This record gives sequence, structure tokens and C-alpha cells, in this order.
Amino acid sequence: MAVETGSAAPDFELKDQHGTPVKLSDHRGKKVVLIFYPLAFSSVCHGELCAIRDEFVATAPDDVQVITVSVDSMFTHRAWADQEGYDFPLLSDFWPHGQVARAYGVFDEEKGIATRGTFVIDGEGVVRWSVVNPIPQARDIAEYRKVLAEIS
Repeated sequence: MAVETGSAAPDFELKDQHGTPVKLSDHRGKKVVLIFYPLAFSSVCHGELCAIRDEFVATAPDDVQVITVSVDSMFTHRAWADQEGYDFPLLSDFWPHGQVARAYGVFDEEKGIATRGTFVIDGEGVVRWSVVNPIPQARDIAEYRKVLAEIS
């Protein structure tokens, strides 16, 4: 079961594609769009993260931080970010395997990967909106803009 709207977002610290620790609570005061995805270099994930890069990050308000998470290693994230020009954090939930995805209720135990869960977290660390799609189904990033506008 995914973290419910109105609940405190579970805090975590994971390394990004450069090996830099990123802690969710360090972004208090900003809205965070926390995006879990199954695997780097897969077609649906590629399409989603390219849309985030091309259509969302460039137009997002300054008080919005995009953070993505998958069970891939930091090294896989670095190769993918370098190849695709992703300049937002790609966090590695590699070990303990899927621990953060489990905390958010979006870890598929059978497949060993995260499902497509997105959580919009306000500046106080409260989940204000979420969506969880099955692994093969891409999310609509237009929803992220709509939700962010509503909690401004």
C-alpha cells in the first residue's frame, strides 16, 4: 500500500548519480516531486524521464525539486544521466535493495523493482498527492503541474 495523501513522507538518504548523498528532509521548504521508476535504460522509463527533462524541469517553479529513484546502481544512473543529459537527481535504492521503495509502498517484491509511483510532497514534508501506475504504464506529467499549482 502506497503512502497515503496527508501522511508524512518517509525521510531517506540515498546517493545520486555522482555519489552525493541526497536526503529528502534537506529539501524542506520546497515542493518535491518524488518519482520512482523500475529500471534505467528501459523504454517506458526513458520516455518518462526524457519528458521530465524536456517538458517539466525547465518550466517548473524554483521552489520545486524533482527527485527520481530506482533500484539501479549509482554507476548505472551515472551512465544513463550522462547519455541522456539528466541533470536532476537519479537516486540509487540499490542497497538495502528497494528499502525506500518499500517505505513508500511501491516495491514489487516479485520483480525486485519499484513500480511507477509518484509522490508530490509539500514544503513541510507532507504527501499532498500520489499516483501509482503498473510497471508498463507511463504516467502523465501534466498531472504534476496541475497538482503543484493547486498546492502553491
